Amino acid sequence: MMNDDRAKGMRVLVLHAHPAPRRSRVNAALLAAARGVEGVTVRELYEEYPDFFIDVKAEQEVVAAHDVVVMQHPFYWYSTPSLVKEWFDEVLTSGWAYGEGGTALRGKRWMHAVSTGGAAESYGPGSEHGFTVRQLMAPLEATARLCGMEYLEPFLVQGAGRLSGAEIGEWAGRYAARLAGLRDGDGEPGGA
Repeated sequence: MMNDDRAKGMRVLVLHAHPAPRRSRVNAALLAAARGVEGVTVRELYEEYPDFFIDVKAEQEVVAAHDVVVMQHPFYWYSTPSLVKEWFDEVLTSGWAYGEGGTALRGKRWMHAVSTGGAAESYGPGSEHGFTVRQLMAPLEATARLCGMEYLEPFLVQGAGRLSGAEIGEWAGRYAARLAGLRDGDGEPGGA
């Protein structure tokens, strides 16, 4: 059963972090899809902080004002782009996000929207990478849980460099549907 807050609509924040967004057809399409979902706030971290000097107070205020936080980024070396790590280090502070008195994020929802260069079959036991993407994302889930957030199943687009324009359009449509579902409090429709 949906609680009253979710029935009213969730405030969704997409934090896009791609160091070379114009070189990524997939992330560009996902970003455009996110911008097209009414009621979804989009922030481009590399445009906001090209020098990596993060305005911690501003970021904490914008995150606090939303119910769902989506971190959209490519999968780099089994992790996030460096600015995402810097954002975690600077914004998710003790006493605010976790630890004694750190309840600002408690009860919020957290999701990653991730693109990989490798195809889905290159991830998993016995594969080239040896682990599933979900397994490799365990530190991100642990971070969300430490902050008292509900960690949602990631939105994964794999084999990004091999996708046709039509396939990218299909993924963008699924992403828009997933974001709209999160906004509407419908759980996790459109998951990949």
